[in-house]
Amino acid sequence: MNGEKAPIRLNPPLTDEQVRSFIAGDRVLLTGVIFGARDAAHSRLCERIDQGMDLPIPLEGQIIYFVGPSPTRPGFPSGSAGPTTSYRMDPYSAKLIAKGLKGMIGKGGRSDEVKAAMMKYGAVYFGAIGGAGALYAKSIKAFEVIAYEELGPEALFRITVEDFPVVVINDTHGGDLYIEGRRRFSVNR
Repeated sequence: MNGEKAPIRLNPPLTDEQVRSFIAGDRVLLTGVIFGARDAAHSRLCERIDQGMDLPIPLEGQIIYFVGPSPTRPGFPSGSAGPTTSYRMDPYSAKLIAKGLKGMIGKGGRSDEVKAAMMKYGAVYFGAIGGAGALYAKSIKAFEVIAYEELGPEALFRITVEDFPVVVINDTHGGDLYIEGRRRFSVNR
């Protein structure tokens, strides 16, 4: 090995201790159940929270993948399943983190409000590579709609994954791999 840390292997749900041990830049392989949702499903989850209603999924310790899957071909558990742009979930994420959500997977940066909620409540943002949906689909073993079926690819999904590769972008200590990466590789250091 060239001095690089081996990936951290995780099985959700995550504990507060696990999440607070991550450092921006850690590579992670997820195995187990995660949930998939985009902005329409996030909106519905937050409406239920605002109304004091139960949610269709347990949030405590869970990970939500910001995914919009393509249609599934016969014989496969899912179609291409790449990340969607995370800032679209920013209006909802802080509320879900306060209710126990421990991880989010997407692409692109997060708002200061979401980063503050991650530090306060103990949550982490994992980055996935945009355009690699077919690669991510290889790690998906089961993909099922569990709520909001009428939303099509914006429904709420239960996804079983094996060695699903992600990278910690934002940790609970204020670390931000996007900022650090720009700083590290900037010509004008």
